[in-house]
Amino acid sequence: MPANSTRLADFMPYRLSVTTNIVSDLIAGRYRSRFGLKIPEWRVMAVLGDAGALTQRALVGATRMDKVAVNRACKVLEERGLAARSPNAHDGRSHHLELTPAGRDMFEQIMPMALDMETRLFACLTARETDLLKATLGKLDRQATAMLGETG
Repeated sequence: MPANSTRLADFMPYRLSVTTNIVSDLIAGRYRSRFGLKIPEWRVMAVLGDAGALTQRALVGATRMDKVAVNRACKVLEERGLAARSPNAHDGRSHHLELTPAGRDMFEQIMPMALDMETRLFACLTARETDLLKATLGKLDRQATAMLGETG
């Protein structure tokens, strides 16, 4: 084994990814069984519920999911009557996607469940630890975004 190797469990990007997946799975289990949504569909709904109408390109950026996953999620939401497209007045080649009244109603039912799960999850941290985690995640997000800009 090379001298500079690191245990995977000590590699922070891996740990962040695994923890994120565990938390997503935990929350997704609740809304999947009750509302029949998969993680990508809920992420798109959550962003639309928070931000309002967006283009699929903006959804890709906001969710950090690939174009195909966002496209599939949008199609499912449209087929289920939870989201609808409208023309983009600023760019005739794209459309805005927004929640329908049924989609907004579902969003309003899921958010309290997600917030309750957040409260229960973060109950193991002190208020100071929670604030520090939020600040640290913000720094990591900004650093990773800057590094992405360097490579692409």
